[in-house]
Amino acid sequence: MQPVVTVSILTAFIIYSTWAAFQNRYYYVGANVGRDLISPFYSPCIASDCVPGAKAGFAFNGWTLSPALLILIFPLGFRLTCYYYRRSYYRAFWWSPPACAVSDAHGSYSGETRFPLIMQNMHRYFFYAGLVFNALLTYDAVRAFRQPGLGYGVTVGTVVLVVNAVLLWAYSLSCHACRHLCGGGVKSFKAHPIRYRFWKMLTPLNAKHMNLAWASLIFVALTDVYVRLVASGALTDYKLF
Repeated sequence: MQPVVTVSILTAFIIYSTWAAFQNRYYYVGANVGRDLISPFYSPCIASDCVPGAKAGFAFNGWTLSPALLILIFPLGFRLTCYYYRRSYYRAFWWSPPACAVSDAHGSYSGETRFPLIMQNMHRYFFYAGLVFNALLTYDAVRAFRQPGLGYGVTVGTVVLVVNAVLLWAYSLSCHACRHLCGGGVKSFKAHPIRYRFWKMLTPLNAKHMNLAWASLIFVALTDVYVRLVASGALTDYKLF
């Protein structure tokens, strides 16, 4: 049953995120309605024709396609090379292996030592890129408290962007690469008390990595859906206080 659920969720996310990336509209809610909300799929908006208010401090001049096509490669690369997701889609899509109790590998089995699977070793670099995007989405969440022409306040959209940023940070910090960065390669924790402290703090979070992987994946898509519905006028972003 688990492989079926995994295939269904990952396939649905891939289809939706691909569709959303090519839409190139309804990704920002701006000053015309007193809001400052941007979809995580389009942040930072670095295309030359970003809608007013959404554009980042710099842009790729001449790029007129969807800005999501410029940036999604990094968060998607982080997830696709994630140790947990690798286990999930190897089993669910390729049935390699379908479970833990399997026969020995065949003679030509090369694991992740040959192209294209050797690219999975890029995970630690995608991890660093993911931290940059987490910081940018945190900035977007802070900006969501701003209501142009109305001052500052909290709306449903503000809560959505804040929860999205928190889940993405939790997913990244629970990553095996993050835990290894803090405590990996250390022969004596006694000689590295600060690294040991961080490693010890991240270990319980690492145990929840699977839950955080799914929660953050689903919620980042729901965040795009919410911003898209508000931007299109199909939904009102109600003010809470």
